[in-house]
Amino acid sequence: MTHMRVGTRELKSKLSEYLRRVKAGETIIVTERGKTIGQIVPVKPTLQERLMALADSGIADWDGRKFLAGRPVVRNRSPIQVSDLVIEDRDANHLH
Repeated sequence: MTHMRVGTRELKSKLSEYLRRVKAGETIIVTERGKTIGQIVPVKPTLQERLMALADSGIADWDGRKFLAGRPVVRNRSPIQVSDLVIEDRDANHLH
């Protein structure tokens, strides 16, 4: 995302141009006498809009329905938990 600084007088005289730039993804930083007083930022797309864009581009395959939570693919069948291994590793590294 690009940023552009513009004074209030310039912004007022060319508002349509700056709004086109915001629609294109630019952020406009508004200044008054050289000091930043605000910014105009593009509206972020919704999650559904982003997912549809991914589907339209072919990156994802989505039929528009709500996602269902999946089950974990990997299960720990060992009596030793990952947290135990992390603690063991920390203890071993702490002694060196």
